[in-house]
Amino acid sequence: MGERRETGFTTMARAAAAGAAPEVGVGMLGYGFMGKAHTNAYKTIPYMIYPPPAIPRLEAICGRTEGAVAEAMRRYGYERYYTDWRRMLEDERVQLFDNGASNDLHAEPSIAAARAGKHVLCEKPLARNAEEARGMLDAVTAAGVKHMVAFNYRFVPAIRLARDLIRAGRLGRIYHYRAVYLQEWLMPHYGTPRLWRMNRATAGSGALGDLGAHVIDLARYLVGEPVTVGAMTRTFIEQREQPDGGAGTVDVDDAFVATVGFANGAVGTLEASRFAAGRKNHQVIEINGERGSIRFNLERLNELEVYWVGEEPRETEGFHDVLVTESYHPFWEHWWPQGHIIGWEHTFIHELSHFLDCIVGGKDVAPDGATFEDGYRNAVICDAILASAEARRQVDIAY
Repeated sequence: MGERRETGFTTMARAAAAGAAPEVGVGMLGYGFMGKAHTNAYKTIPYMIYPPPAIPRLEAICGRTEGAVAEAMRRYGYERYYTDWRRMLEDERVQLFDNGASNDLHAEPSIAAARAGKHVLCEKPLARNAEEARGMLDAVTAAGVKHMVAFNYRFVPAIRLARDLIRAGRLGRIYHYRAVYLQEWLMPHYGTPRLWRMNRATAGSGALGDLGAHVIDLARYLVGEPVTVGAMTRTFIEQREQPDGGAGTVDVDDAFVATVGFANGAVGTLEASRFAAGRKNHQVIEINGERGSIRFNLERLNELEVYWVGEEPRETEGFHDVLVTESYHPFWEHWWPQGHIIGWEHTFIHELSHFLDCIVGGKDVAPDGATFEDGYRNAVICDAILASAEARRQVDIAY
């Protein structure tokens, strides 16, 4: 512990000698779940990611309901608020546009932000479909701005450790990728009304885009490019009460299952549901290779289960649980002594720090961050899953 403390003080001394970090003005669209998570990260970065790559300056926040967005401005500490994202994008103090709005407001504001010369961070899924995502990718590419999709699970220390082991060849040839993402909040006993996430016009898809997009991104990040899918979807409750009264049709999937073939010869299964009783935020992935296996459970975020072929005596052979909190593990130079675990909110701190570093340092967002290219490819795969389910046949993936 003394060695860690000395290293921390040395780092701070170097930072103080180097002078103040550059500032980046942030404009946030949306003040709910993701607005809170991203703002928490922006406010934490300057004193925990030390020295910070840049100081996020909370310039503006935008939402449709004036009273609520004004309260969010005060609560989160933004300088001003807007009720029209177009006006916020006219604000020259905003250099980074952070889009945490509903899926139907991902494309138009993000494209406008890129054309205005703003760097763009967009929540996942990037868009409601591949065509929309392609337009967003074309816009940021033409504008030459930095762009990232908020697939925050790439920034879990255990996931990054898994990625490092795979890239180092520790698993050898990959045979299987197995992933589930299960929640329960649409179960009948909750009485959940028809929210925007259950409407194709605003969401694009249901459990697929909401949850499945995450495990699809991790499949591409960890294993490689999928080339074919075969899928099935279900909508279990087709009519729900509207929040303002009356009934509305649910026209997105409540659950999906899919098989996947990868370009490298691996095979995989994907599953997501919002009807899994008892599952709160159950994301589990397992990767099996010729030399070992890796298993990760999001609800045990600081742990990684590993098995290495032939490295243990038969009497103790099996999976071993690794606590990913050592100072040499990914991202841990910023946090606590070993065993002092971190949480879900820290993934956004790592993610947004990476994006700020890319903005001010002129670095590539890829391969560790998900670019709009990754978001577009993710949308193509989601569309292929829906097409496969509708046609009841296997579908090849084409970008």
